Amino acid sequence: MKYYLIVGEASGDLHASHLMQSLKAQDPEADFRFFGGDLMTAVGGTRVKHFRELAYMGFIPVLLHLPTIFKNMDFCKKDILAWQPDVVILVDYPGFNLSIAKYVHSLRKPSQSKERLQGGECNEGRGLGRSPKVFYYISPKIWAWKEYRIKNIKRDVDELFSILPFEVPFFEQKHHYPIHYVGNPTADEVRKFREDYHEDFESFCNRYSLTEKPVIALLAGSRKQEIKDNLPAMIEATRDLTADYQLVLAGAPSIEREYYENYLGDASVKLIDNDTYSLLMHAKAALVTSGTATLETALFNVPQVVCYETPVPRLIRFAFNHIIKVKYISLVNLIADREIVQELLADRFTVDNIRQELEAILPGGDKREQMLADYRLVHEQLGTISAPDNAARQMIEILSK
Repeated sequence: MKYYLIVGEASGDLHASHLMQSLKAQDPEADFRFFGGDLMTAVGGTRVKHFRELAYMGFIPVLLHLPTIFKNMDFCKKDILAWQPDVVILVDYPGFNLSIAKYVHSLRKPSQSKERLQGGECNEGRGLGRSPKVFYYISPKIWAWKEYRIKNIKRDVDELFSILPFEVPFFEQKHHYPIHYVGNPTADEVRKFREDYHEDFESFCNRYSLTEKPVIALLAGSRKQEIKDNLPAMIEATRDLTADYQLVLAGAPSIEREYYENYLGDASVKLIDNDTYSLLMHAKAALVTSGTATLETALFNVPQVVCYETPVPRLIRFAFNHIIKVKYISLVNLIADREIVQELLADRFTVDNIRQELEAILPGGDKREQMLADYRLVHEQLGTISAPDNAARQMIEILSK
């Protein structure tokens, strides 16, 4: 079968590459074409565009790059129409992907012509003789914001594959839209890494020219704006701990070292590029910007403080209390449905608060053991299912009917 995948950032490239591997293992005739990254390219198939050409985050960057975004979207529609896949698999990245889902769905309308695209046009009124299915792998987080998108999902997405257990009641009970919970790929990835990793602490330190002091990990996000907002406060909050600990910053794959150096200055912080899992294997505690990294840190059993600076903090706190649909911002707390890790965002994001909460989870701190015990609940909620294998099996079964 022919699979057309679309991802918009590094995490999507990782998860989609594993899904592709599982699809290949279960479908020897699998043929891939995709908007993706280096990991997907390594699996095989044809990469149409790299996700770096799509990844604009935040209101101003998106506004400034609207012509490029629309150009990429138009090109993607043309490419799907020309290649005629059996299925379009969308991976997260809802702003772009839900528009593609709408377009593919529109190709099925009986009023539309069945003729093939001619002359390079990409009009909504022309379609495929055989329209592809639309699968969504790693569903949009509409439970947090933009819940109105459920209407588009119900209309345009044939099957939704969730990786978070709490999404099942949200979609099925609240919105009466059946979905597939397939397990969590991050849990798979961490589990496999821990099974295969055999480097002791001394070897790890030698590899990166570290001292043998215990490590505090700094995970400041994967986007420049997140790093700009959070890293300076993380460094300031840990400055007085360097006599007993070494601070190690996890470099994101999409961020050049020069950008980090703008904020490191003379701080006693060691930067490690693109090896976060090894760092978490040896860290005693971590300061983490909200996102998948909070879940990864919990799965490595590293106590953490979630740090997320926002503009107009009092307004954000009001919105969080009265408008935003969720109680927490970290996946750890959302999965557990209670506060396991401390979330310092908006008006709670201060250097003093970060320092106080970090000291409480370091060895000997009064919150450390309880957090480690509570992490077991997260492990139990996620289970041990192989998400990409399970998703691939279900996708192939649906497509084979």
